[in-house]
Amino acid sequence: MSLNIVLVEPEIPPNTGNIARTCAATDTKLHLVKPLGFSIEDRQLKRAGLDYWPYVDLEIHESLEDFLARYGRERLWLATTKGGQLYTQPQYRDGDFILFGRETRGLPRDFIAANSDKTVRIPMSENTRARSFNLANSANIILFEALRQLGFPGLA
Repeated sequence: MSLNIVLVEPEIPPNTGNIARTCAATDTKLHLVKPLGFSIEDRQLKRAGLDYWPYVDLEIHESLEDFLARYGRERLWLATTKGGQLYTQPQYRDGDFILFGRETRGLPRDFIAANSDKTVRIPMSENTRARSFNLANSANIILFEALRQLGFPGLA
């Protein structure tokens, strides 16, 4: 088993491509939840993922509801600027799912509210004008904390 990164309705091809590259390098499964803001054949997406796409364990879901019907009973962590705990606080386990929302809006508010005990956030300066960190950077930050806690399984 491995960790899972879930991108719910991603909009920017290079972000998804960069995350796919990280997933390929860490044996992390990537889930894309439609609607996507691009085609998976997009040139920018493929360029960002370089030649790693054949090594990505990829699963595509038709909607968040479809994803939850299949994986909703698994351990889910929702990455959001409105998270109740720092991303370093949970004790991640093999098989956990880390969900990220679209770049412009994040995860649906009602979904966050219904799962507030499973929300994590990356701390930011109180003086920042930025809404959030870049999606690809956020996924890497949280994924590598989970991998660190697990002892970087299978990574050299």
